[in-house]
Amino acid sequence: MELKSRKIVIVGAGHVGSHAGYALISQGLAEEIVYIDIAEKKAEAQALDLYDATAYLSKRAIIRAGDYSDAEDAEMLIIAAGPLPDMSKGQTRMDTLRQTIAIIKDVAENIRKSSFDGIILNISNPADVITHYIQSTLNWPENRILSTSTTLDSARLRRVLAQATGVDQKSIQAYALGEHGESQMVPWSTVSIGGKPLVQLQEEYPKTYGNLDLEAIAAEGKAGGWVILGGKGSTEFGIGASIAEVIRAILGDENRILPVSTLLKGQYGQRDVFASVPALLNRHGVAEIVELRLTDEEKTQFDASCRTMNENYRLSLTL
Repeated sequence: MELKSRKIVIVGAGHVGSHAGYALISQGLAEEIVYIDIAEKKAEAQALDLYDATAYLSKRAIIRAGDYSDAEDAEMLIIAAGPLPDMSKGQTRMDTLRQTIAIIKDVAENIRKSSFDGIILNISNPADVITHYIQSTLNWPENRILSTSTTLDSARLRRVLAQATGVDQKSIQAYALGEHGESQMVPWSTVSIGGKPLVQLQEEYPKTYGNLDLEAIAAEGKAGGWVILGGKGSTEFGIGASIAEVIRAILGDENRILPVSTLLKGQYGQRDVFASVPALLNRHGVAEIVELRLTDEEKTQFDASCRTMNENYRLSLTL
């Protein structure tokens, strides 16, 4: 019996794609990584740089540049191609839709021509809309295509909450849901610290937890990516770790619950829209969607986020 190695193809050898690769090999999550990029020399250079690093990492891995034929026996394919928002023009992730679609059309066609039949993880922005576009264009099984989406936003939210409360972020359970973008929302009624609901802590400790400015905390978490982008021109480490977390849950068959963008088919009262919600991840991809009980106000906010993504998805089909 021949053991199958964990092979991952990464489309896009830029900042995000390269840091995704490093997170995967540094955590021992892949034995082989293949980079595909229209800039072939860049893909080769990133692969070589990462391969050199493996001499001092705990696990062996092969990293190289290749093409879509390499996807035939890959278990996962990460899409990390597309432009960054131009902050000087006040662009949001959604404003890059037209530019990204032009790139993703070629990527999707190459996937179609390949023999790849594994799980697609898209991180190209606007992440939720692009994932929906790829899924519908390729008619891909909805459980085998997803986006990290608010996996990273939720980490940023937990970090801001930790700074505000003094409790380590690993003891905080909190999600940002909906869009990986401006319309995302936080279901505060579901947030817990050390297993105790935040709303209960606010009642019991009015002078500390009760004085938390939840609106400001949500806004700071949402703005985290813009602070990083404005300061150094790209986000890298956070998204790399988020990608690794999602891939570990899938390839490790962990039945782990993480907030990822997946196709809703009636859950949360939404249909035919990709939105970030807690989902059970295992070797099948998205095995189950976890439906949280939202307040009426939270449901209104979530619906508004889904409406934004649905409108832009319909626009993507005309581009």
